[in-house]
Amino acid sequence: MKRLSVITAGLLAVALTVAGCATKSDPAWITLLEGENGMENFNRVGSSNWTATDGAIQADKRGKETGFLVSKDLYTNFQLRVEFWSSPDANSGIFMRCQNPKVITDKSCYEANIFDTRPDPSFGTGGIVHFAKVLQELKAGGQWNTFDITAYDSKITVMLNGVKTAELDHKQFAIGPIALQHGAGVIKFRKVQVRKLWFGTEERRGWPF
Repeated sequence: MKRLSVITAGLLAVALTVAGCATKSDPAWITLLEGENGMENFNRVGSSNWTATDGAIQADKRGKETGFLVSKDLYTNFQLRVEFWSSPDANSGIFMRCQNPKVITDKSCYEANIFDTRPDPSFGTGGIVHFAKVLQELKAGGQWNTFDITAYDSKITVMLNGVKTAELDHKQFAIGPIALQHGAGVIKFRKVQVRKLWFGTEERRGWPF
């Protein structure tokens, strides 16, 4: 009986440890967009012709205003994975911690840029516009690519196809939605996943995420 109690206690301790890791330090990925599904997780801003076509969400025409898909949820500390295809002339980007979900700009959000032909290439594809110049110049046009972006407190790191392209330590924007941009050319998104990051072992309370 004593041995059984010891074994039971040991198993309980392991179970609690695993449960704690699963809910705190290893939060699950949330899929916001996959293939032609997920547009219900976003609000449309601007006038681009977003459609679910050929296994992706894409836009190739815009009206007078740049088009965005803006997440309905807000995020502060997170890891973001985005699979995208862009034409060589595309102007697009991944906007983060946007301050006004109805007015998206590269001065009120942090933007991981997708713009191979930007006149000033220092903030071209992989850079954070106005805030962090490109560490290594890469081109995204004409192929499928993956952004892996981590935002934690004031630090943001951008990885494009496994290469670190930008790193930022900046405290201006702390929380806000994520937005997918169509500015010019053709842009396609086939997967967008996000997972929330915690402060140590405890979830930060009071934030709407």
